[in-house]
Order: sequence, then C-alpha cells, then structure tokens
Amino acid sequence: MPSRAIETGRRVYLRTPRESDRAEFIQLARASRDLHRPWVYAPETARQFDAYLARSRDPSERCFLVCGRDDDALVGVYNLSQIALGFFRSAYLGYYAFAPAAGQGLMAEGLELVLRHAFRKVKLHRVEANIQPGNDRSKLLVQRAGFEYEGYSPRYLKIGGRWRDHEHWAITREMWRPR
Repeated sequence: MPSRAIETGRRVYLRTPRESDRAEFIQLARASRDLHRPWVYAPETARQFDAYLARSRDPSERCFLVCGRDDDALVGVYNLSQIALGFFRSAYLGYYAFAPAAGQGLMAEGLELVLRHAFRKVKLHRVEANIQPGNDRSKLLVQRAGFEYEGYSPRYLKIGGRWRDHEHWAITREMWRPR
C-alpha cells in the first residue's frame, strides 16, 4: 500500500491533500477547466488551494485525492462534506477528475474506495450527490456505483456565481454493494 494511503484499490489509492500538492494540483485544475465547467470550479490559485487544505482539516469534512498506484499522479478529487453523525450519519459527496485521467475508469474505482471508507470507517449510513441535470458523465458515475435518483431542486447550489438546478442522488449502506 502506498505510504499514507487511506484506501487502496487495484489502480488507484486515496490520500489526504498536502501542501506539497499545491503546484501539481493547480496546474491540473487549470488544464482541466474545459472538463470541469460549468459543473465545478476547482481551486486554480495558491490562495484557493490553501483554502481547500484548510477545509480538509475540518472535522466535518473528508477530502481525498485519488492517485495512480503506478506513478502517484493526481487523478481527481472526492470530498465528503457536512458530515453529520449521531442519528443522521450522512454526508454530501463532491468530486471531479483531472483531464489527463478522465474517461479511464479511475474515478469509478476511486468512488468505490470513498464509499468503502465512508461506510466502513466513518460509519455513515447515507451519502448524497447533487448533480446538475446536464452532467451526464457524473450521473453515470454515481449510477454505476449504486446511487439512486431521489429528486430535483431548482436553483439548489451556487456554482460559478450562478444558482444552478440539481438532481439529488443517494446511496445508503444497505444499498452499497462492495466491488
């Protein structure tokens, strides 16, 4: 298992972001702008990356970098946010791939690792993903992982300075089938 890996799969592993990732992360985020927008606005400056690092240290967040096992290259990002424990045991899932790794199934493997961690280690019961209606690749990713469509909310999240409609997708521990 790669050093400091949180979860390890066949081709990728998860780890937390660190300051030494700043330059590579920013370069990849900028190079992936056409892939990301209008769906997500990844940190593209040192200041934005530092804010992401600070967020990753918040107890109600889990931020993961998906990395290739062969070369340790950054593949993408998964974030579990607003983690609620107690009777709710739920979190929201956010994510994006970096362009060089897009379309290779690496994020699908990474999502399986995130769900394994969320359900087995964090002991969550539910993970929700809110996806903009036109983001078909993202919807396919969560569908293949076992998420189910739960509904539609107009003007749900402000992304890129605009309130955007979103579809709600969710998976519970009982629905999850480890691969």
